[in-house]
Amino acid sequence: MDATVTGAATGTAVGTATGPAIGTATGAEQPPGLRLDLAEVPLREANDALRALPDGARAELLNPAGRHNLAVGLTTACEVTIAGPAGYYCGGLGERASITVDGPAGWGVGENLMSGTVRVRGDASQSVAASAHGGLVVVEGQVSLRAGISLKGGTLAVGGDAGAFCGFMAQAGTILIGGNAGDGLGDSLYEAVIYVAGTVRSLGTDARVEDLADEDVERVKQLVEVCGFDHIDPGNVTRIASARQLYHFATHNHDAY
Repeated sequence: MDATVTGAATGTAVGTATGPAIGTATGAEQPPGLRLDLAEVPLREANDALRALPDGARAELLNPAGRHNLAVGLTTACEVTIAGPAGYYCGGLGERASITVDGPAGWGVGENLMSGTVRVRGDASQSVAASAHGGLVVVEGQVSLRAGISLKGGTLAVGGDAGAFCGFMAQAGTILIGGNAGDGLGDSLYEAVIYVAGTVRSLGTDARVEDLADEDVERVKQLVEVCGFDHIDPGNVTRIASARQLYHFATHNHDAY
């Protein structure tokens, strides 16, 4: 069995946990799994233990109970499963790791992500993937307000609907919405691109609908395959991008600011 830590969690505990080989069909020896029970292990110690994981290791957080700042700042190619709902800022500030939340997540999941993947198997609250520079944030359910705010190169994929002001001031990257989009979609958008499979309630300032090119269809197809969003037809989405009228202040556009 994988090791379950119910007391203090340290880098040493991670290194001495024993368990079966994981991650390969051949059963080749892999770094052992680690299970951290957050009903017993302090959150700071649990995060320290996750940050000590080597490449290829797996870990599971038990009894998360909506705690904030779970699995933040990870920098190795490890796999972390959070067995229940997560609170604010889950999986933020990370690189290379693959994090899965088996439940909903609160504010700012995947914020400032640099690389790697954060997947939420449920709904997510406001500001999903805020300022993400890279990596992929997947929300299988719906997202609330300002998803992808100030996106800086990362990718956000939402299986369901997105609330108002999705993609607000998104500077670079890609947003895919598998359901409907709320008011103010792409408000003050820069160079990020948004794809919507459903309807758009209203566009934000300086956002516009553009023709779908072959490159767009291929990009959406790849995302659909990675995310498992079979309900999305890559050739039947709406492309939203910047009209580029607000890059520089102009008096005749003053009402738009």
